[in-house]
This record gives sequence, C-alpha cells and structure tokens, in this order.
Amino acid sequence: MAVTDHVGYAEFMEGVQKRNPGQPEFVQAVGEVAEDIFDFIADKEIYHEYQILRRLVEPDRVVSFRVCWEDDNNNIRVQRGWRVQNNNAIGPYKGGIRFHPTVNRSVLKFLAFEQTFKNSLTGLPLGGAKGGSNFNPKGKSEHEIMRFCQSFMTELYRHVGEDTDIPAGDIGVGAREIGYMFGQYKRITNKFSGVLTGKGLEFGGSRVRTEATGYGCVYFAQNMLERRGQSMDGKMCVVSGSGNVATHAVEKIIHLGGKAVTLSDSEGFIFDRYGIDQEKLEWVKEHKTHRRGRISEYAKVFKGSEFHAGKRPWSVPCQIAFPCATQNEICGDDARTLIGNGCECVSEGANMPTALKGIRSFKDAGLLYGPGKAANAGGVALSGLEMSQNAARLSWDEDQLQQKLRELMQGIHDRCVERGGIAGSDRIDYVRGSNIAGFVKVADAMLAYGVV
Repeated sequence: MAVTDHVGYAEFMEGVQKRNPGQPEFVQAVGEVAEDIFDFIADKEIYHEYQILRRLVEPDRVVSFRVCWEDDNNNIRVQRGWRVQNNNAIGPYKGGIRFHPTVNRSVLKFLAFEQTFKNSLTGLPLGGAKGGSNFNPKGKSEHEIMRFCQSFMTELYRHVGEDTDIPAGDIGVGAREIGYMFGQYKRITNKFSGVLTGKGLEFGGSRVRTEATGYGCVYFAQNMLERRGQSMDGKMCVVSGSGNVATHAVEKIIHLGGKAVTLSDSEGFIFDRYGIDQEKLEWVKEHKTHRRGRISEYAKVFKGSEFHAGKRPWSVPCQIAFPCATQNEICGDDARTLIGNGCECVSEGANMPTALKGIRSFKDAGLLYGPGKAANAGGVALSGLEMSQNAARLSWDEDQLQQKLRELMQGIHDRCVERGGIAGSDRIDYVRGSNIAGFVKVADAMLAYGVV
C-alpha cells in the first residue's frame, strides 16, 4: 500500500494542518518527511506508543518578540523577531538567523524542523532551531543594520548560549551581521563565548566556514556521481542564487572540473555560455558582497553572457543543477524541464528549494537527487567544528578543516545510502535515506528520555 493511502499518514497530516493554520511551508516540510517516516515506523510500535513523530513536529518552543530600532532619518521602526527551538534531543539547539521580508512563523518552523534532521545527519551532537526577522537589510545603511542587529540581540540573548542554543547566519545575515550581534551579546552578558558561529577569524571564527555550505553541496553531488562511477569533470552545471552558497558552489565546481554557466538573484539570471571561471567569480563576489549590486551587471561586463529578467535558470540545458537560492524555487514544471533537457543530478544548496511535485518528478525519473537536509549540511557541520574550536580555545588550520568537511559530507552521503536503498534496484532514494537516518538518531534519543 502506498504511503499516501496509509490512513495513519492522512490522519496525521490532517492534524498537522489543523494545528498549524496558515503555515504552508511548515506543513509542506512535515509532509515531505512524514511520507517516508510512516512507512519506516509501520512495524515499530514503540515509536507510535511514544508519539515520537507527533512530538517532533511540535517545536519545543517558539519565541516571538518586538524589535525596535531607529533609522538614519530618526524614524522609529518596528519589526518582528523569532527564535524557533524545535528539538534538542541530541545536543544544544543549532540553526541560522535569517533577515528577509518573507520571514514569518511558518518559514522559521519549517527551517527549524528541517534543521533537526540535517543536524542529526552530520553525526555531530546538535539539535535543531532557526530564527530571524522580517527586517530587510537591502537598501539599509551600515549604521541602520548595526542598530537593528543590536536591538535584535538585546532580546535574543535571553534565549541563547553556548550550551543552550547557538545561532549562525542565513539569508540576509553574513559576517557583518554576526559581528554586530556577537558584539552586543558580549556587551550585555560580559562573556566571550561561542554563542554564535560564522564569526570573523579575529574573534573565534573558523576557517572554511564561509565556503562550507557551497563546497559541501558540490561534494555531495560528487559523492552521488562517484557511486555511479562518474565524476564532475566536464559536466555542465546550472546554479541559482549569487550569495555565499551559490558562489562557493561555483568555486568548487571549477575546482572539480565542471562548467558552471548561471547565477541568479531576485531580478533574474545570467547565462554565460563560456562558463564562469575563477576571475569572473571573484568579480561576482566583490560585486554582491561589497557593492551590493545586482547580478544583471554581469552581462554588461563579460562578453558571451546574457541576462534573463524575471526568470530562473532551470530552462538552461545542463547535466547537474544546484538550487542555492531559496525555498520552492523549482516547481513541477521546472523539474520536468530540467529532466527533459538532460539533467542527471540535482544537489540542493538551499533549504527545500524543490516543491513536492518537483521532488516526485525527480524521483520518478531516477535522477540523482540530493535533498537540502543532506546536501547543504556542510555549513552546519563546519559550525559544529567552530563550536569545538571555541570550546577548546584553539583554531584548526585550513587543510584540516577541508579534510574534515569532505569526510563529514561523505559520512552524510553514506548514511543516506544505508537507509535509502530501493528493493530490487541499485538506485538510492536519497530523500528517504536522509529522512530516516535523521529521524532514527533523534527518535531514539527521545525514547531514552521518556516522556519529556
């Protein structure tokens, strides 16, 4: 019997929707995981008896707070801030902070839920959380961003700590914002501790952390390809986004001999028929990070490239796709277009970038499909290593960390393979594998604690 016909699954999802009205992103994330988990626990009564999945989809707590700040024109501005602490069964809460106009309770609950499984997959002792605000850093001055970050941390500091909850960056929150928030935490608490990851190297940050999510996403694709006796060398790759994850994904594609031909932002995407080399990539990093420019300028600077306004890059023929922008950027039609154009592999650098219909299309077509909770776990894995360095008051060198990142991504891949085998086939369902492998570790820890 298909899992979608399973009355337990249907009743469970009906209950999730009733308890979480107006939260489509969260319900979508739960549904995608629950499809696999219900099959897995069908004959495992203890998980039903202790209502493990029901408890997992109810966050430990959701903290909501007001963030007041003053802009450069002396206007008082008011935003909303949140921290969703989903589950700490295997370690302190860990997950990023996102500043973006689309941030709301549903988005953060979905991200915290996904983070719980992602962190479990790394093999590190990290629970799942996520936080953020509907504040938009774009168009704001340095001083406005500083004042907002300080005000945000003035409330958040009550709920975080190096042994309680360790936030990191995410969309709209980079090294600059982490620095402002860490400085405020230190000022309020009079403590210098590893309460945030993604810090600058000067004050407790880790080498390779900036590159880790993008690099890890490409390593995961490489692991999937190698299992089939293939490599990245010579493969045509499309990448969405142009921020930290996307640019470092392109960088690792170049290192491994692939050819990346696209990048994007909210206004559209660029297609470079000659490929994005290291020199062009350095221009993009400078343009997006320091000048806060739009990706459309790329087409004006580099010959042989085009800008496609208001579109995403999934119509460009490729062998590997790396969605590295945001959630639900690949719909069912986009997935079918990728498949029709010869795409063989998808590795997600963003969180839940593929809608459910797209996921089913990829799985039905037999693509190598690495879901975000596995493929983009390199960032949180390096954050865990930053926490270890902070706790020991030491700093590892880049070669050590690059090797550890490769080993962590290989370990995540192998856990997915162990749990994702398809009967009668040598294919691996990486979605199923990641969901089950992530679930088992957290669920068994919850069982050990009893009903708490």
